[in-house]
Amino acid sequence: MVFTIQYISIFVELLISILGLLIVLKRKKIYGFGIFITFFIYVFYDLSRIIELNLKESFWSYLFFIATISALFAVFGIYRDKLDKIKKIKVKEDKK
Repeated sequence: MVFTIQYISIFVELLISILGLLIVLKRKKIYGFGIFITFFIYVFYDLSRIIELNLKESFWSYLFFIATISALFAVFGIYRDKLDKIKKIKVKEDKK
């Protein structure tokens, strides 16, 4: 049962990675790279556990640090994008 859930989780993480790339390619939003990188690292980690790929703890520490910074970049980009939209709406209302 746990193994099945792990495969489902990997599949969902992979979908999120692909959606991150689509955000970059289709919507021209650079924060999609942060989403892609973060979730692709999760996919790599989960698959490495399944195939019992033994890597040093320091490698995982650096990799998860990169994932954390990528997620921060993505969230900040989404926040900034939403803030810009709110400002544009406010400018339109002020012109009326």
